[in-house]
Amino acid sequence: IETRIPKVAYRETLQASSGAEYTHKKQTGGHGQYAKVALEIKPLPRGEQFQFVNAVFGGAISKGYIPGVEKGILEGMERGVLAGYPIVDMEAKVVDGKEHPVDSSEMAFKLAARGALREAMAKAKPVLLEPIMNLTVFVEENYLGDILSDISSRRGKVLGQEPIGGGILEVRAQVPQAELLRYSIDLKSITSGTASFEMEFDHYNPITGKIADDVIKAAEAEKAEA
Repeated sequence: IETRIPKVAYRETLQASSGAEYTHKKQTGGHGQYAKVALEIKPLPRGEQFQFVNAVFGGAISKGYIPGVEKGILEGMERGVLAGYPIVDMEAKVVDGKEHPVDSSEMAFKLAARGALREAMAKAKPVLLEPIMNLTVFVEENYLGDILSDISSRRGKVLGQEPIGGGILEVRAQVPQAELLRYSIDLKSITSGTASFEMEFDHYNPITGKIADDVIKAAEAEKAEA
C-alpha cells in the first residue's frame, strides 16, 4: 500500500490596505474586449474569509457586470499570489471602473478584476498562513521528557499536562500542521509504540523568513513539474 504524506493546507492573506486599477483590453477581429476596474482591498480579522463591497456610483460599471467583477476577484483569490494558496480574510471593494458600449462583457470585467486584485495584493504585504493544530498526546510518564523536547523541536508550544491514571499523562500542545505530517510514525519510535495522540485544527498563524521561503520554493517546484 502506498501511503502519501498529507498536504498542508496553507493560506495567504494581506497585512495592509491597498488599491489598484486594471484595464483589460483586447482587440481581435469583430468585437474587442474592454473593461476597467478600480479596486480597494483591506485585511479582515482572522476567520472572516471574504467580503465583497460594490461602491461604484454613477453607473461607471453597469449593475449587470458587477457579478463578473466579484467572480474575477474570487478566482484570483483561489490562485493566490505567493505560492498558489487561497487568499483569505480580505475585503474587496470595487470603487470605480469604465465600460465600452460594444466591447464590454461579464468576462472582460472578470479578467479586469482579477488583474486589479493581483496588482493590489502585490502592494498589500502578502503573507503566508500555516494551520496550527491542537495536539493531545497520551504517554507513559517515563517518556514525558522525550515527548516535551520533541514537541518543542517541532516549533510546538506545550499548553499543559496532567495525569489521567495508570501511569499515563495527557499532554496538550499546539503545533504547526507542517511539523506533524509523520507524527504517528515518529511517536511510535519515540515511545516504542506505547503512546497515542489526537489532533484537530485550531487556527492559522502567519509565517515569514526561511519557513515561508521554503514553502514558496516547494510550490514553485511543484508548479514546474506539473
